[in-house]
Amino acid sequence: MKGIVIAVNSATERGVFKKNVGKGHLKKDWGLEGDAHAGNWDRQISILPIEAMDLVPPSIMSTLCSEDYTENITIEGIPIRELRVGKKLRIGDAEVLICHIGKEKPKDEGRPYIVSREGRFGKITKSGTVKVGDPVFLLEGE
Repeated sequence: MKGIVIAVNSATERGVFKKNVGKGHLKKDWGLEGDAHAGNWDRQISILPIEAMDLVPPSIMSTLCSEDYTENITIEGIPIRELRVGKKLRIGDAEVLICHIGKEKPKDEGRPYIVSREGRFGKITKSGTVKVGDPVFLLEGE
């Protein structure tokens, strides 16, 4: 199954929106280099399948700004139901293991609303470069 990277987003501090930087390096057991959420834990990277935006209620959709990213990687083309815990993705040259879907405390508005519910969070299992336009593959047998 194949998708595509539509944004690579980073911020140097927590609690602020990320900006689409176009490309980055995903470091094994760390995350997106330069991003404040990277580290040696099980939420090294956040991924939002853009199809999840269809699940946002209209009242919340009105609070979204298209450039206010909270996820590291925005992807398109792989069905949400296929992006389950335990699945592995190849994103550009890197590989990611999905460890969580959503957060413990969902947010109430803006893009954090959907990322906190439908974002995929995981570990980098293979380092590599990722950029807008790169293919995303759901690895078989995972």
